[in-house]
Amino acid sequence: MIPHGWLILDKPRGLGSTQAVSAVKRVLRQGGYSRTKVGHGGTLDPLAEGVLPIALGEATKLAGRMLDASKIYEFTIAFGEETDTLDTEGAVVATSDRRPPMAAIAAVLEHFTGDIEQAPPAYSALKVDGRRAYDLARAGEKVNMKMRAVKIHSLVFAGERIDQQLRSTFQTTTGRPDPFDPGPPLERADSVTLVAHVSKGTYIRSLARDIAHALGTVGHVTYLRRIKAGPFHENQAISLDKLEEIGKGAPLQDLLLPLEAGLDDIPALQLDPESAQAARQGRVISGLPQTDGLYFAKLGQTPVALMEIIGGTAKVVRGFNLPDVAE
Repeated sequence: MIPHGWLILDKPRGLGSTQAVSAVKRVLRQGGYSRTKVGHGGTLDPLAEGVLPIALGEATKLAGRMLDASKIYEFTIAFGEETDTLDTEGAVVATSDRRPPMAAIAAVLEHFTGDIEQAPPAYSALKVDGRRAYDLARAGEKVNMKMRAVKIHSLVFAGERIDQQLRSTFQTTTGRPDPFDPGPPLERADSVTLVAHVSKGTYIRSLARDIAHALGTVGHVTYLRRIKAGPFHENQAISLDKLEEIGKGAPLQDLLLPLEAGLDDIPALQLDPESAQAARQGRVISGLPQTDGLYFAKLGQTPVALMEIIGGTAKVVRGFNLPDVAE
């Protein structure tokens, strides 16, 4: 039986996203699931670790939605050196003796919250004149990266509360050093660890570079962990060791999240057998009372399709080829 759903991998540092997918394919073959389609929901740099959603079977039709989802990262900026890659892999291209006070860091974060523009790193997979930026950079060519608009939903010190009601760091000063009080000595930081909830297309390395520049110094990322990708959180993620157990006979279902786990922000639309058959044939369903929008259509507990309702009529956006199961 071909599995359909999500494996949420806690990707270790040093492993590329494509390598992670290959590891999953190998383990599935070893476990007797050789015909399963596999894809990932959003590239994670080899130097980064953390949540990497792996889609299996019909869930691969939803992998593209993960690319558009917001993400949450924890990252450390080391001040004093900037590298050409903006992380620990690159060569040092700028240095500074300045170490910013914690009060200054607390104050500057508010300026990087909301809609901002950033220049992606030269060492990135974006294309410039038809070539990968990192290929041009490695060849020693000067790479001019265009500014792009992104959104930083929240930016806080690591350890502060993370949820949908995340507050801007500047909405409260409780427990924070007062930048206007010259009395107590200002603690200066060699590094700082932050948590950022960001829109698609945001480069954490660029964010770290720009924060350092705003503080009158330079810096680079020494630690980067994705703790949430779309609806998937790190507490749902499994290690590579746990993944390997599938190839040794461990039940895949114990680790597999259902296909609809990737659609927790979309309301369900329960269909009757006749409507489900129409949807599976690509036909529209009329006379629905629901408001306009995207819906996850189901027959009982079986996913049928993603459907968009406009004016009471539902059209299939993405159909799922899954057998009916008993209620």
